[in-house]
Amino acid sequence: MTNVTVLGLGIMGSGIAHNLLKAGHSLTVYNRTQKKATPLIEAGAQWADSPALAAQHADVVISMVGDDVASRAMWLGPDGAYATMQSQAVAVECSTLSLDWIREWHAEAQQHALKSIEAPVMGSKLAAESGTLALLIGGEADVIAAARPVLTAFSNNIVHFGPPTSGTLYKLINNLQGAIHLLALSEGMVLAERAGLNMGAVLEAVMSGAASSPMVKGKAARVIDRDYEDVHFTIRWMHKDLTYALRAADELGVPTLLVAAAHEVYKMAVQLGLGDLDIAAVSEVLRKQPL
Repeated sequence: MTNVTVLGLGIMGSGIAHNLLKAGHSLTVYNRTQKKATPLIEAGAQWADSPALAAQHADVVISMVGDDVASRAMWLGPDGAYATMQSQAVAVECSTLSLDWIREWHAEAQQHALKSIEAPVMGSKLAAESGTLALLIGGEADVIAAARPVLTAFSNNIVHFGPPTSGTLYKLINNLQGAIHLLALSEGMVLAERAGLNMGAVLEAVMSGAASSPMVKGKAARVIDRDYEDVHFTIRWMHKDLTYALRAADELGVPTLLVAAAHEVYKMAVQLGLGDLDIAAVSEVLRKQPL
């Protein structure tokens, strides 16, 4: 049994935490609002009033939050996890964050004599619930080995991309591709809808055609049915990830014309009040354009 702390209990963090409990680990949790921790506390987790208190006895501390600002608050300052983590404990950042912050995060871990790996997750809400997330890891091999017994409680695919920041970079690449796939799907489905095509036949064709992909297969029916309430990943967070991806591409000198265009459409969706809906709702930006 390992003492594990999870910071952040959103859709993905809650799934990770539940699977750690199922695996028999001793779990302490913290979230900005305690209400989200209630099911975990009832299942045997301990609550802490700050990241620092949550992390003080942990062998592994995992963060799963929305953006750089939230991650910084979890780790740094007198109430952050780094302030109390024991020497040689392992810090694991599972959030999708910017390259700049992840560099700083690893450096701060070293200054506190801590081990660190970034391990952004790939997979849906269902994967988080079932413990079958993929982890896209950047960091040293020995640190991954030390954390592996904990990581396998909520992941069935651990991919090591190389040194620090490499896992984060690939996660941004993955999400920018997914965002473009979804936008292309949305354009096609709204075009078919406006033309009056049989949308059942359109769905059957797109699911088996050359343009299909896991993103298309997962979202095509939801785009057609305008089914956005069962949220797996919000438009707001996709817009944030595209922002970070554009910064990374600029740093590396890679033209990203499609990403820039997609970023603008997702921004429009946020401005239309769709930010907290599932990413399939980006199709509504196209539907709202006049004939």
